[in-house]
Amino acid sequence: MLSCASRQEMTYLKDIENLSLDNSVKNSRSTLQPGDQLVITVSAKDLDVVKPFNQNYSSTATVAQYSVPSGNSQLQPIPTSGPTYVVDTNGNIDFPQIGMINTKDENIETFKIKLADLISSYVKSPIVDVKLINFKVSVLGEVTRPGTYVIPDGNATLLQTLGLAGDLTTYGLRNNILIVRNVDGKFTQQRVDITSAQFINSPYYYLKQNDMVYVQPNTIRERSSRVDPNTGLYISVASVVASLVFSVIALTKN
Repeated sequence: MLSCASRQEMTYLKDIENLSLDNSVKNSRSTLQPGDQLVITVSAKDLDVVKPFNQNYSSTATVAQYSVPSGNSQLQPIPTSGPTYVVDTNGNIDFPQIGMINTKDENIETFKIKLADLISSYVKSPIVDVKLINFKVSVLGEVTRPGTYVIPDGNATLLQTLGLAGDLTTYGLRNNILIVRNVDGKFTQQRVDITSAQFINSPYYYLKQNDMVYVQPNTIRERSSRVDPNTGLYISVASVVASLVFSVIALTKN
């Protein structure tokens, strides 16, 4: 009886019908951070014109991204190729022909527009594609598959990421999930209750680069972890020894 969680504790997003999702849309895109790896390709009607903006590109070089699996299947690699730029500690990338471009407070979409505007000074109607290829989050604690997950396009919700980790075990606290975040060198932490749909409108519904998600165990799991795993063996051995002693005593009396 003690090991079973109530139906209410196991249900996610109980009040979803009464929720407005306006704030969720505002939090859907994370800003670029130092260390982000961006694959940027520029195209136009005349491909020769945009060659200077695609320097250091080898069509044979690919970067592994991963698709979100369905069911219990494993992550599937998706090859991504193109010139790769790393955001430096000041939030800049060094782009051909243009020079240093700052990414601070920019997400993928706004940075794509900014870059297209800069290139349009040299090329008519450029088409710019930007992909974040090293967006990763870590999931620890009471989940089926703890680990670090690389997510395509840097767009993942907390629920999607927990799904990648195989969902919470029956021992995981669904109303007290810890998220640790580092934005521009500043660490923050927040505890989230996924049994209530209200967290969808929090800044922690959409995960950010290098977020750490920790699912705390319930009291039953904590208590069981304190018990010596060999306790059952000790009891069995003691029972056998006691049985032998009693048998010897019985034979002696006879």
